[in-house]
Amino acid sequence: MTMIRSRRHVLRDMAAVGAGLLFCPRVAFAAAPGERRFVFVIQRGAADGLHTLVPHGDPDYARQRGALAVDPAGMTKLDGMFGLHPALAETGRMYGAGQVIGFHAVASAYRERSHFDGQNVLETGGSRPYALKDGWMNRLVGLMPGQTAEPIAFAPTVPLALRGAAAVTSYAASGLPRATDDLMARVDQLYAQDAALHVLWTAATTTREQAGEDAKGQDPATVGKLAAGFLARPDGPRIAMIETGGWDTHSGQAGRLAAQLKRLDTLIAALRDGMGAAWSQTVVLVATEFGRTVAVNGTGGTDHGTGSAALLVGGAVKGGRVIADWPGLATQALYEGRDLRPTAALEDIVAATVSETFGVDATSLFSDDRKKGRIGGLIRSS
Repeated sequence: MTMIRSRRHVLRDMAAVGAGLLFCPRVAFAAAPGERRFVFVIQRGAADGLHTLVPHGDPDYARQRGALAVDPAGMTKLDGMFGLHPALAETGRMYGAGQVIGFHAVASAYRERSHFDGQNVLETGGSRPYALKDGWMNRLVGLMPGQTAEPIAFAPTVPLALRGAAAVTSYAASGLPRATDDLMARVDQLYAQDAALHVLWTAATTTREQAGEDAKGQDPATVGKLAAGFLARPDGPRIAMIETGGWDTHSGQAGRLAAQLKRLDTLIAALRDGMGAAWSQTVVLVATEFGRTVAVNGTGGTDHGTGSAALLVGGAVKGGRVIADWPGLATQALYEGRDLRPTAALEDIVAATVSETFGVDATSLFSDDRKKGRIGGLIRSS
């Protein structure tokens, strides 16, 4: 991975004097030309798509899920087959406004059940774990016409999806108190006489100002607001990544996943509200490394599976629909007798989304032979 280490050190120095921010989920940004914004929200831990985008119309759903079956009365029903979990209330409202597409029975090229390997395939776009060394989002930056982008990672380390040949700057988190204005002025004066450091320091303090004085904490509303503060700027980034964790629900799934989905819903709603008019140019893709088993295990949870769900959200999304070649949940229809059988390639969805968002051919970002570019019409033309 190529990095501009001098700026990284400056940003680290800023964190050392309390200028950084501490927040989770972690956010990574990249600047790119044009008005469209693309945000990738990764659900680390294998989110249960059957709990997110509920196939309440499948005759085998309630029987297979048992105590984990979501009551259709409380969900946002999208059509006769699918509904959103009750915790995704704001997402449901956006669906009603034509700003959400749900995808079901999707999976990457990966077919085993290791989080590390599955996330590697999802973030690199490879056909197998560790086949590629860089991330598809970094390669996307290279496809941007006339781009002068420099990705910036709001995390201690840059997520794999953004690692690669494009220069990367990190904005390190800090739990220390914010620096006083006097201290910042003194450091500014110190660097003022150094031609190289003055430029880097100015860029670092600009990033600090864009983050906002109140952009502290770890709650999803704060993260969504922080991301919007950058993305909504006319000169701000156009590509972003937000990492969310905690989706590995081996036990007590009903309560845990309801809380997780509520946090996701809050994050997306805060991003929407903070974007203002720029929301109409925004596309958010929510996806996970693989799904979970159809049946409940002995501790009220589910184990690592295969097929899952993905969501496309945003003012630029041609939404209000669910796209799924639904395989059914009858026992004989399950993958290896236990998992939701994938019928759509996640790589196709990602490639179609970013191609239509930025007007580029993104099929080269992925090495999987299954990628045929069959999906289209996901993003509004203007």
